[in-house]
Amino acid sequence: MIDRAEASKYLVSKLTDEVVVTSLGNEKYDLRAAGEYVRTFYNWNSMGIASSIGLGLAMARPDLKVIVYDGDGSLLMNLGSLATIALREPKNLIHIVWDNRSYAMTGGQPTATAYHTDLAAIAKGAGYPKVERVETIAEFRNTADRALVEPGPWFIHCLMEEKPVAGGGLPSPTAIKHRFMDAIGAHH
Repeated sequence: MIDRAEASKYLVSKLTDEVVVTSLGNEKYDLRAAGEYVRTFYNWNSMGIASSIGLGLAMARPDLKVIVYDGDGSLLMNLGSLATIALREPKNLIHIVWDNRSYAMTGGQPTATAYHTDLAAIAKGAGYPKVERVETIAEFRNTADRALVEPGPWFIHCLMEEKPVAGGGLPSPTAIKHRFMDAIGAHH
């Protein structure tokens, strides 16, 4: 299983001018702990919308590579976004889903992926042209490297075990919004 903190450090080391949208889960804390990247929009308490925000950004700003950093529980709240993303085919979108098979932030209750639900199969069935399931750090690095240079949309399904995260220390939602908008040259 992949160590999300290690994979997050690798991804941050590869970022140049991409933008990142996170879901509300622990993945945002691992990403933040991996290194401050001002082109990151951290979602607070908005479960399920990272993929929709990422799609909107990818469509509005085709000049930017958009990375959605999502969790299995959050994505399960908005599975319809997969069909919409596949239909729109944003070549500049990378959708990374961290699947720990639980709602880790609310007590570790199992998600549907702990049983029979396969998010990679759903993405493929929705019509994503590039779907990869990764279970090792080597597979993650290889797939992330390709996704950063090849057109998408990409769906990278990362199987991992939940571990304690560095957590905390995020700016307020308003500060996140203003910093992100400044970083991509949008007016607020």
